[in-house]
Amino acid sequence: MRTILLRLAVVLTLMGGGVAAVATPALADEIGQAPTAANITGNGSFATTSTSISSLVTRSQRHLPPLIATWSSLSWIGPRLSSWGFVVVGIETNSLYDQPGSRGSQLLAALNWAVNSSPTTVRSRVDGSRRGVAGHSMGGGGTLEALAADTSGLVKAGVPLAPWNSDKTWNNVSEPVLIVGGQADTIAPVATHSVPFYNSLAGPKTYVELTGASHFFPQSSNATTSRALVSWFKRWLNQDSRFTPFTCGFSGAAVSSFRTNAC
Repeated sequence: MRTILLRLAVVLTLMGGGVAAVATPALADEIGQAPTAANITGNGSFATTSTSISSLVTRSQRHLPPLIATWSSLSWIGPRLSSWGFVVVGIETNSLYDQPGSRGSQLLAALNWAVNSSPTTVRSRVDGSRRGVAGHSMGGGGTLEALAADTSGLVKAGVPLAPWNSDKTWNNVSEPVLIVGGQADTIAPVATHSVPFYNSLAGPKTYVELTGASHFFPQSSNATTSRALVSWFKRWLNQDSRFTPFTCGFSGAAVSSFRTNAC
């Protein structure tokens, strides 16, 4: 059983929303079914369950989705990642208008909560040494902020989706980052957000741009985003080399640009 909670990180964010993921404990890195071209875009082999966490519990550690959106607008990400063997926390931010820096702090707080203070059913299934963050829009900017602010070395990877941030330089982030941008995004245009972010990152990195996609592409399940999230976290949180080929070679009509130094 994998647990999905309305809370901070997973791969957190949205425009404002966020998610955080923690790898499950395992003696081996290969957890769950092997990836194929057919299954990598859908659910994995684990059954999932979800639990809501009250605002009183998570208030100091919440994170937001799209600007003035909520976790529900990208909640498909939780069950998807969970079904591949992750404990996932989806959060609401303290305020819909929290800036990326605050969102990043809330993501880190959510991860700490999951590892240290969550119910036993959650804590018994998490590996606190392997943590990841993801988010959309300002949540995507918050994902970069969380990676830059983490001093524990436990946050191993991030996936910003259509990220927005006024800070364009992230050479202080050396963890593996996969950015998914929308070719037709007018809120966080890739030329002034995703691409400069990607260019400045210091570690393993990949950029996938979705053909004709607007800023709101994370709010609907799509095959390319699903593949990106699942394969990146399985590769870099679980160190599962079976997923490495699926972090590479994004191509076809659905992808307008692909760049990487990690393949």
